[in-house]
Amino acid sequence: MTWIGWAALALGALVAGLLGLAAYGSSRWAEATRVLIGQLNAARLPIAVMRYDARELEGLPAPVQRYFRAALKDGQPVVTGVTVQHTGTFNVTAFGNRALWLPFTSEQRVVTRRPGFVWNARMPLVPGIAVRVHDAYVAGIGTLHPAVLGVFSLTNQHGPGDIARGELMRFMMEAVWYPTALLPSQGASWVAVDAVSADATLVDGAISMTMRFTFDGAGLIETVRAGARGALVGGKMVMLPWEGRLSNYQERAGMRVPLTGEVAWVPPGQRKPYWRGTIVAATYEFAVS
Repeated sequence: MTWIGWAALALGALVAGLLGLAAYGSSRWAEATRVLIGQLNAARLPIAVMRYDARELEGLPAPVQRYFRAALKDGQPVVTGVTVQHTGTFNVTAFGNRALWLPFTSEQRVVTRRPGFVWNARMPLVPGIAVRVHDAYVAGIGTLHPAVLGVFSLTNQHGPGDIARGELMRFMMEAVWYPTALLPSQGASWVAVDAVSADATLVDGAISMTMRFTFDGAGLIETVRAGARGALVGGKMVMLPWEGRLSNYQERAGMRVPLTGEVAWVPPGQRKPYWRGTIVAATYEFAVS
């Protein structure tokens, strides 16, 4: 056999091995996703108030009242769960000198009580090789697990404490997709800040989380901000301000929700976006009265 033949044989073996590893990783990742979603569903709690009643807005800060009147119709059934599909880009070098944005597709399963979600994303690196990502908040436990081919972990953070607090922050920011979760009857409490912003607090088990919501001229939520969330910078966990910006509001299932978002770290004097995404589909589940 000539050297060309040997090279072709070696290349064929390499490709076959890569395809086999990719298939194994995909199967393993699908099973891990199934387990996380099973745990999420097992932690669900019953919904006490099943429909939005505009009378519960009495006493809330003025911008919060305007928001719910803009986003919901009186009598709107309460969202109990939603499955969301996204497309977008993710900056894997948010704290580097040059941004590197990778495309992603994802599916996210959310339940509103007990609050939780599982984000399952795929980011292609080169043809045949992708990074799989689980980002989740399940029964008070946070998870962040990216893995090449779903096999080789880049990091694997899991547990209570800062990782769980950070994931609950994500749930609260994304509650604009399922806005009944921000109602007082669903456990959110609101405190006035000024004419265009208010602080919302959500308690889940041992975690109490407060975030600042800012509203635009139409009364809809424009930004959601946390004073400190743990960011991995140079291999070390650093607490930094964190912000989400929401836009492109449209009506879905009778509610006005933003279909486009950007998430960024906001160190002093800077803004470092790392997630930009668009909702391409959302399937809602509602309480039945």
